[in-house]
Amino acid sequence: MTEVSDREPRRRVPGPAKPPRPRDPRDPRGAVRRQPGPGARPVRRPSASRAPAQPPLRLGSPRPRLRMVGLALTLVLLVFVGRLLQVQAVDASAYAAKAELNRYVVHTLTAERGGITDRNGVALAISEDAYDITADPTMFTSKQLKVDDGPEQAAALLAPILGKTQADLVKLLRPENRELRYVRLATRQTPQVWKQIKDLKAALTTKAGTDNNTVNVLAGVFADPSSQRVYPNGDLAAGILGWVNADGKGGGGIEQQLDKELSGKDGKIRYAQSGGREVPTVASTETPAVPGTDVELTIDRDIQWAAQNAITEQVKKSKADRGYVVVQDTRTGQILAMADSPGFDPNDLSTADAEAMGNAALQDAYEPGSTAKVMSVAAVLERNAATPLTHVVVPNRLHRGDRLFKDDVDHATWYLTLNGVLAKSSNIGTILAAGQLGKTQEQANQVLYSYLRKFGIGSYSGLGFPGETKGILAAPDKWSTSQQYTIPFGQGFSINAMQAASVYSTIANGGVRVDPTLIRGTKGADGRFTPAAQPRKSRVVSAKTATTLAGMLESVVDDEQGTGAKAAIPGYNVAGKTGTANRVDPATGRYRGYTSSFAGFAPADKPRITVYCAIQNATAGSYFGGQICGPIYKQVMEFALKTLQIPPTGAKAANLPVDYKP
Repeated sequence: MTEVSDREPRRRVPGPAKPPRPRDPRDPRGAVRRQPGPGARPVRRPSASRAPAQPPLRLGSPRPRLRMVGLALTLVLLVFVGRLLQVQAVDASAYAAKAELNRYVVHTLTAERGGITDRNGVALAISEDAYDITADPTMFTSKQLKVDDGPEQAAALLAPILGKTQADLVKLLRPENRELRYVRLATRQTPQVWKQIKDLKAALTTKAGTDNNTVNVLAGVFADPSSQRVYPNGDLAAGILGWVNADGKGGGGIEQQLDKELSGKDGKIRYAQSGGREVPTVASTETPAVPGTDVELTIDRDIQWAAQNAITEQVKKSKADRGYVVVQDTRTGQILAMADSPGFDPNDLSTADAEAMGNAALQDAYEPGSTAKVMSVAAVLERNAATPLTHVVVPNRLHRGDRLFKDDVDHATWYLTLNGVLAKSSNIGTILAAGQLGKTQEQANQVLYSYLRKFGIGSYSGLGFPGETKGILAAPDKWSTSQQYTIPFGQGFSINAMQAASVYSTIANGGVRVDPTLIRGTKGADGRFTPAAQPRKSRVVSAKTATTLAGMLESVVDDEQGTGAKAAIPGYNVAGKTGTANRVDPATGRYRGYTSSFAGFAPADKPRITVYCAIQNATAGSYFGGQICGPIYKQVMEFALKTLQIPPTGAKAANLPVDYKP
C-alpha cells in the first residue's frame, strides 16, 4: 500500500451545475449576476472614490398616443357616417332623381294626325311615317366621348343628310344649358333619312369596337317616330285645307280650324338607356298615343279641280291680281268647291307666296257691284213696292244727293220693266226702285239695310274659318249722302265671295238661307262616322218672292238684251247676274281697276247648284263681269251638273219682258 504524502495537493472534484440566474432588469448591462461559489474570488465593489453608476432608462407611456389615434379614427368615421346619412337620408330623393335622369330617357310618341277627305272619301291630306331626329347633348361632351370636338364631328356627318348647316347643328349639340337632355335636330324626316343615320351609327359602332382611336360620335343621336303631312293633289283645295307648320300644328285652313281634333293626343315612352342604347332587360313604361280624328269635307274633288283650273286660266289670261270661284249645294248649303288663284302647294311652303297662303274667297273684302242688285230687287218685291212688270223710266243721268249717277253705258232714256232693270243691270233703275221701299229716303235706307242683314251681309258666313272677314256694312244712320244711292247697286259696302254665293243660294232655296258648311262629318279611331251638326236656317224672303226673282234672273242670261248671255248652258234654264264694280286698291285705299263677277244657279226652275265667280283687277282684255266671269260660270256649272248627274228640267223659260213701249 502506498502512502500518500501530506504535501501532495488535493484533487478537486467538481460539484453539480447550477441553473443560470435570471437577468436582473435593474442591471443596465443586462449581465447575469452570479453568486460566488466555494473557492471563488470575492467580487470587488467599486470604491466611493470612483464615478457614480448611470441611473436606469425609463420607457414613455403609450396611452396618449393611443388616445390621439383613436380620436383621429373617430373623426374620420364620423365624416363618413355624416356623408352616408346625407346621401341616403337627407339628399336621397335628389340623388335618386339624378340617377333616374341619367339612366332613363323619356320620348314623346307623336299621335298620328287625322286625314282629310272629300265628300266621296278621296284623300286630300294624309299623314305618312316620318321621324324627328333628336339628340342628347350630354352625350357629346368631351368627358363622355373622350374627344374635344365631338359635336363638330357629329354635325359634319349629319349636315348633308339633314340638309342643315354644320354650324346650326353644333349650336344644338353644344347648347348653353349644359344639362339639356333633349334637342330636335330636324323634324318630320323620311324613313330613308333615319336609315342613313342609323346605318352610319352602326358603322361607327363596329369600327370603334376594333379600333381604339375611333369614337362613335353619333351615339347620342336618336329618332322619335312622327308623321309627315302630305297633300296628294298638290295645290288642289290648298286654300281650304291649309297646311301644317314646323311644330306639327295647323297653320291655316281646316288644318288650323280643326287642329285639336286632327292632332289627337300624344303619348310617352320611358326606358332605361346606356351609352345611347335601350337596355332591353329593364322594363319600360309607355302611354300610347291617341290618333287624330279623320275629317270628311263637303267639297267634291273633281268639281274643285274644275273650278280651280277655270279660275287659274282666266286670272292668267286677264293678267288679274286674283280670282275666286265658289260652288254650293243650294238645298243643303254644303260647299262643293271653293277655289282661288293664285294658290300655293302646301307640300312645299318654301316656294309659296305669302299673300297667296290663305283662302281669298273668305278673306278678301270687296265691293260686289251689280251682283248685289238682286238683294235690292228682292226687298222691293217682298215689300210689294213693285212687280217684275212695273214700268221704270231710266234717264241717261240721275241727280241724287251730291252726285250725278249713270249706267255703265250712255243711252237714251230707257223704258224698262223692273225685270228689265235687273236684266240690263241699270244702276239708275235700281236707285229708283229701291227708293220705293219707304216714304222717305231714311225709311228706304232702313228697310234695305234690314234685308241686307237677313241675307248675311255684315256677318260671318257661319263656317268659322280662320281669317274670314265679315265684310263692312255700316248702319243706315251712318250712310253718307252718296252711300244712300250706291248701296242699292252694290257699292259702298263690302262682302266676301262666300257671302255673295250664299245670297244666290238663298234665292235658289225658296228664300231660306242655310248657313254654308264645309264639314260633312268626322270619323274617330273606332271607325264610326259622326255627321256634322245641321246648319242654321232662316227665312229671308217668301217662297213667292224667291220664285219670281229666279224667273227674273233668267232674263239676264236668256234675253238678248241681258248682260249674261255668255253664261247660257244649252238645255238648261240658267238664272244669273253680272257684276262690274269699281275696286278699292288694298295698297292705296283708292279706287283703281274693277271687280268683275257673275253669280247664278241652275236649273233656274228647280235649283240645285249655285256658282259664283269674281276676278280682281283684270288688266288684259275685257273687265266686264259678263265677259270674263260668265264663261267661267258656264264651264264650272256644266261640269258640276254632269258630275252630280242633274238633268235638265225641260221647263220653258220665264221669258219676262225687259222693256215696254211708252
